[in-house]
Amino acid sequence: MNNNKSIFSIAIVVAALGYFVDIYDLLLFSIIRMPSLESFGLSSEQVKIQGEGILIWQMVGLLLGGIIWGVMGDKKGRLSVLFGSILLYSLANIANGLVQNVDQYKWVRFIAGLGLAGELGAGITLVSELVAKEKRGIATSLVAGIGLTGAVFAFVIKQHFDWRTCYFIGGGMGILLLFLRISVFESGMYQLVRDSAIQKGNFIQLFTNRSRFKRYILNILIGLPTWLVIGLLITFSNEFGKQMGIKEKIDPGKAVMYAYVLISIGDIAIGFVSQWLKSRKMALYIFYAITIFFMVLFFTAQWNGTANGMYFICAGLGLGTGFWAIFVTMAAEQFGTNLRATATTTIPNMVRGMLAIIILPLFRYLRDFTSYYNAGWITVIIIMSVSIVALVYIEETFGKDLNFVEQ
Repeated sequence: MNNNKSIFSIAIVVAALGYFVDIYDLLLFSIIRMPSLESFGLSSEQVKIQGEGILIWQMVGLLLGGIIWGVMGDKKGRLSVLFGSILLYSLANIANGLVQNVDQYKWVRFIAGLGLAGELGAGITLVSELVAKEKRGIATSLVAGIGLTGAVFAFVIKQHFDWRTCYFIGGGMGILLLFLRISVFESGMYQLVRDSAIQKGNFIQLFTNRSRFKRYILNILIGLPTWLVIGLLITFSNEFGKQMGIKEKIDPGKAVMYAYVLISIGDIAIGFVSQWLKSRKMALYIFYAITIFFMVLFFTAQWNGTANGMYFICAGLGLGTGFWAIFVTMAAEQFGTNLRATATTTIPNMVRGMLAIIILPLFRYLRDFTSYYNAGWITVIIIMSVSIVALVYIEETFGKDLNFVEQ
């Protein structure tokens, strides 16, 4: 029994540290976007346009990588993804420190995105299968809560080092983590189906059954507010600040840092809230309400406001969207062991990819017909409305037994 507890504890710690490095590398571009692009001699307008473009390339990499690593997680095992993904994005981030122009930057961020896609899904899948169902939400919340502080660490590193060195540090941390991963064991639940004749890791299978397809789409849609907030409102908080007459300079990196401090707190808190309410959905309703409250403040209270006011609101938005852990845990709980890694890895990366496929293109389209400010709040209303409807219809999964397979 004590040996099992030790195995569980090691898995949680290693998954949390892996997600820490993952988030450091994932958010690093948002934090150092301006100084890195300015170093290429770009104008402020070019920094804005090229920054959006590079972010889209990174998110497309995450989208494709989610499929690749998810399928591998079910076919080859959860640990194969934990090792392979971190090696790829660590090497990519070292390469990021060597880029000399925007085109190279786009390609290397795309490759980094491919690698970053596997970390969270495989980690949450492994922990979900190892931990007792009564404590599953708390365990995965701890993984995400601790891991999300990687964004705060990225901002601190940015304050003391050149942007290229920041990438080298991220790559180095990933390589070091590979050695710690040696102590982690494969999920026993997965081992039971690994050598069976049951079909495993068939991504197409998610779309060939009406029930599975519904579960899959609803899980993606409930996660959209996270990257709506991080990828649009917070990453481009400086641009929205200019539109709303804020005279002080807003540092998007600082906005990301404040947001992620509260996201980390929110992700830990929501595990306990879900446990107390015995419901994943009720906990999500509460955090959606917090998100909407600060979205309203973002677009109303900041006219001729201050940089500190913007940072406060970004922190509040972070608290509201601190439901990443429960959202990904719900994905793990929705699908059988032979498709669990595929679903749990692709769903969060589909959400990240929606930033490139839906959220930013919608915002850009609206911006062509109205102002930057109006395009922002219209995009927010559309995406939040879709997510609320999805949450209403999604299945409650609290306390669900995961020892089942998809036929």
